[in-house]
Amino acid sequence: MDFWGTVLVLFRRWYVALPVLLLGVGGAGLVYTSIPPTYLSNGVIVLSIPKTGGTVPPNPKLPNPIINPLLNFDYGLNMTASILIQAMGAPEIAAELGVTPGDPTSYKVTNGSTNPESMSSGPFVFVEAESDSPEGARDMVARVLARTRVELLNRQTKVDAPPATFLTAMDVVPPTTPQPEHGSRARAAAAAAGVGALLSLWSSFALESYLVRRAIRRAVRNPAPASAKSRDAQPSGVAG
Repeated sequence: MDFWGTVLVLFRRWYVALPVLLLGVGGAGLVYTSIPPTYLSNGVIVLSIPKTGGTVPPNPKLPNPIINPLLNFDYGLNMTASILIQAMGAPEIAAELGVTPGDPTSYKVTNGSTNPESMSSGPFVFVEAESDSPEGARDMVARVLARTRVELLNRQTKVDAPPATFLTAMDVVPPTTPQPEHGSRARAAAAAAGVGALLSLWSSFALESYLVRRAIRRAVRNPAPASAKSRDAQPSGVAG
């Protein structure tokens, strides 16, 4: 059926389509109001090499030159950031931070890219937390950032790196003020409204189909009488 045929059916069966559509819109509003709002908070840290560089001089009398950490970034920082991102995404770390399946508070640690497979984009570690309360979201970001620093220290300790060469994590963006996130609620409401619209179409066409079939059955059972022929018709020229 083409577009105008669909419009015609909806117009004829408006008494079915309209109530169902209104129920769908009402359901969408109910879904939107029943889903509690969530809040997002973010934080970013950057890894940096110490001022004296990433090596220890073999001769203590000839120390490494003092370098501005903000001018000393290399690929090793990118790789370390990738290791931290992978480690902080482990379920064991999440459980340690108090996140359990079904918990309203969650977090994710990324490199800032929407592509999770692109892990070596820089020495930055991005943290985003979501919770049903502003305080929960911000507190989770702070805990994840602190745990990331501990993980950085533990990793360097395990490989017996000289303490003088330990990488540090500096705050680029401290835990931000949580902002309400309406995307999930809007998506759920849109889905409910879409279901209502589909039900409106389905009910209209179902009623249309039922009425058409019923009319055809009645026509078959009660065929229209043939047009009566004149019984008095006589050949021309014959006297009555």
